[in-house]
Amino acid sequence: MAKNISESLKGKKRARETDTEAEASDFDQILSLEENLTFSDTLVALRIMRAQFPQSDKVSVQPFILRSQLYSSVEDRTQVDRDLENLRREKILRIFKLNTGQDDHAIMFFDDYLCQVAYMVFSMFLMERVVKRLEEKKDSDILEVFKWFKSHVLDNKLEPSIEHQELCTLLALGGKVKDEHISLLINSGLLTRQLIDSNIYWFAIPNIGSVLKGLSQGRKEVLSLLNRRRYKEMMLAPLEKKLLRYSPLDMRFHLRDLIGSGNLKTAKTPTGLVVRVSKD
Repeated sequence: MAKNISESLKGKKRARETDTEAEASDFDQILSLEENLTFSDTLVALRIMRAQFPQSDKVSVQPFILRSQLYSSVEDRTQVDRDLENLRREKILRIFKLNTGQDDHAIMFFDDYLCQVAYMVFSMFLMERVVKRLEEKKDSDILEVFKWFKSHVLDNKLEPSIEHQELCTLLALGGKVKDEHISLLINSGLLTRQLIDSNIYWFAIPNIGSVLKGLSQGRKEVLSLLNRRRYKEMMLAPLEKKLLRYSPLDMRFHLRDLIGSGNLKTAKTPTGLVVRVSKD
C-alpha cells in the first residue's frame, strides 16, 4: 500500500511539474507584477498565480491563491465569485477558510490539494512506521481513513465546511467509523473545528500552519515598510524586488493580497504604477 502511494505521488509530482512548466512558458511568469497585475478572466488569473506561487524549501504546501489576490487581479468581483462557485462545483478547485483571524479564503486546484493530502498521509504513515509508535492495525487505519476521506467525503462534499453527522455518514460508506478516525483527520490537518459551532468542521490544507504565520507577518512587514516612507508610497517596480525577512512568501504574493484586501492601492504615474497605503 505504501509503495502504491509513493508511486502515485511520484506520478502526480511529475505531472504537476510538467503542468507548471507549461504554464510558466504559456504565461511568461518572469514578467514583472506591473506587466501582469490584472486579467480579464478568473481561470487565467488563477493559473498564472499558481505558476507564480513562491517556490521555496520554507513553503511546504502546494500552490494556493487567496481570494483577495483574485480581487486585485480581476476587476469584476461579482464575476470572480460566480466563476469560483462554478469551478468549485466542477471539482476544478477547492476553497478553504483559513485560520488567520481574518476573512481569508485560499483557493487550491483540486489535483494539487489531493497531492498535498496524499503526501501528508504518506509522510505520517512512514514516520509512524519508523518510530514504531503505532500498532499494525493503526497503521492500516491511517491509510483506510484517508481512502474513505478522499473517495467519499472530498468527492461528495465540495463546500468549505461539513457538519459532524454528514462527515460520519460519508465516511461510513467506506467502513465502520470510530471517534478516533475523526481525531486522526483533525490531527493530520485535514479538518479543523469551527470555533463558533464545534459540531462543524472546516476542510483544511495540511502543513499550512507555518505558511499562515508567514502570511500574517509578511502583511505587517510590507505595510510597515511603506508606512515608514514619507508619503507612504513606493513605485511598484522597485518594491516588488524587495526581499521579506519574516515571510516565506514573496513580495509579489503579498502585494496582490494587500491590494485586493484594500490595504494598499495603486495609481498610474508617468513613470509607472505607484503603490500607496490606503487611508483609513
